[in-house]
Amino acid sequence: MSAIQTLRAEDAVSSLYSKLNWRLLPFLVTCYMFAYLDRVNVGFAKLQMQSELGFSDAAYGVGAGIFFLGYVLFEIPSNLMLPKVGARKTFSRILVLWGITSACMLFVRNVPMFYAMRFLLGVFEAGFAPGMIYYLSRWYGPARMARAIAVVFVAGPIGGIVGGPLSAWLMSTFSGVGGLAGWQWMFLVEGLPCIVLGVLTLFVLSNRPSEAKWLSADEQRLLESEVSAPTTHDHSFRAVAKNPRIYVLALAYFCIIFPIYAISFWLPTLLKDQGVADTMRLGWYVAIPYVAAAFSMYFAGRRSDRLNERRYHSAVPAFVGALLLASTIFTNGNLFLTLTTLTLATAMMWMAYTVFWAIPPEYIKGPAAAGGIALINTIGLSGGFWGPAVIGWTKAATGNMHAGLLVMAGMAAIASVVLITSKRGIH
Repeated sequence: MSAIQTLRAEDAVSSLYSKLNWRLLPFLVTCYMFAYLDRVNVGFAKLQMQSELGFSDAAYGVGAGIFFLGYVLFEIPSNLMLPKVGARKTFSRILVLWGITSACMLFVRNVPMFYAMRFLLGVFEAGFAPGMIYYLSRWYGPARMARAIAVVFVAGPIGGIVGGPLSAWLMSTFSGVGGLAGWQWMFLVEGLPCIVLGVLTLFVLSNRPSEAKWLSADEQRLLESEVSAPTTHDHSFRAVAKNPRIYVLALAYFCIIFPIYAISFWLPTLLKDQGVADTMRLGWYVAIPYVAAAFSMYFAGRRSDRLNERRYHSAVPAFVGALLLASTIFTNGNLFLTLTTLTLATAMMWMAYTVFWAIPPEYIKGPAAAGGIALINTIGLSGGFWGPAVIGWTKAATGNMHAGLLVMAGMAAIASVVLITSKRGIH
């Protein structure tokens, strides 16, 4: 192929991915933003809900995290069905059911109801995040996968950026309107858009390039050739489930998720303990760590793709995050230092999270990929239960979060060590 032909081919690929980016990524970002928001908005609801309903810190921590128990129980079945049912119908079902459940959180009146609704929210959202990773692998080749994941998963921090001020505003402005508390309005308003997105999914998404009517025949063939590169790793799910590397990755992911969701659910309380009494002011402060996380995720994804390196791009931020989380115990009483440390720690952990998810699709291919990715996510995401719960238990036992912060730091450090020492098969 001549230099001119090569240049034209590269231009065609770049143009195709630009078209793809604008068609798929904004919608997926919006969906995942509401997914993250509806998971963690209970952290703001706690500021009113806990005292009104008489919840202890331990009960709140368990209830916040029990979402992930429902999630992990139903995640593998959801993702094993995804290739057969198709992403459009799967994502539509998930969005509609979790939107209804999230809005119904306004009916919670006691601890058992709180646990039940959080558990059901996890059940209905099960499979969404790993399903999106599998879905992206059907559209993006290995050289662009980390950037695509970074763009979509930056919706998590965006959910924090939007969710902090929005939740604070809803709770402050609508408190008492129609006989409902502010936290009840917050759940209702932030849950209903997911139902609309679930319906739109059927019209916006295509299951695979060959079904995308908005692509020409030449574009479909070009995209299929980009994604369907030859591979020696086309395993069945049973073979994937026996692969020890899956469990190494799951352990690393567990240790990354543990501090991420502990911070997400307890950040409003952490900052309130530094003397921030005003709810709206607290909402803006909570948004700051997620702004840093959004920029750092995009940077990490691009750099990882450019250098074609995954392991250290996930392990090093996790280790730095561990140091920052441990140092937070020395900043207690100083709002500026606490917020700065938590902002940097949050950014580091989301960097580790983003690049981590570019690792599994590189050697789990074919129909088993959805199940393999779900298996890693199922095992690892249980950290989302233990992180918030450990913070709640230690806070109830000691009256502060120092012990919980040290456990979070330890988990981040373990993630770094596991990724660095598990060189074989993790590139």
